[in-house]
Amino acid sequence: MSKTLKILCAGLCLAMLPSLAAAQGRIAVVDLEQAILQTDEAQQRLNGLRETEDYKADKAELDRLQQEREDLIKEVQNDLAVMSAEQQQAVRKRLANKNADLEHVLRKLQQAEQQLGQELLQEMTPKVQAVLRDLITSEGIGLLVQRTAVIHADNGFSITAKVTDKLNQQAASE
Repeated sequence: MSKTLKILCAGLCLAMLPSLAAAQGRIAVVDLEQAILQTDEAQQRLNGLRETEDYKADKAELDRLQQEREDLIKEVQNDLAVMSAEQQQAVRKRLANKNADLEHVLRKLQQAEQQLGQELLQEMTPKVQAVLRDLITSEGIGLLVQRTAVIHADNGFSITAKVTDKLNQQAASE
């Protein structure tokens, strides 16, 4: 979990303490990052990112590199028995270079998506706080825990989908 997300989660938990102390009731678990990133707004913005020329170019490069890597692996599998030691070493080097190129392009794509995710988390924090206050009250939640802090919780304890639904409803009414 990123440092920013940890700080946001800690802030949300601290902001909710008065409500939690006043309410004695059920225990619930929430994954704030998932709740936000599954909203319609987040999905639209993610799709918008994926439609940008830079993202498309990087994605095409990733696909091309993956295909080249697969072709190289097939070539090696077919010819390994008849290759000299030098040829095997050269193929290993080409494969290592291809893997490095793949990792670089994949990191660029992931960084673009993570940056958008961080922006969404920061922008939507006030809305999430309001939604959580409403759910704590309406559902009689006495203890709300961030999913990443829990070792095990049955799905019945999760209010993540409810948070996402309420955020979508708010966005639709704006």
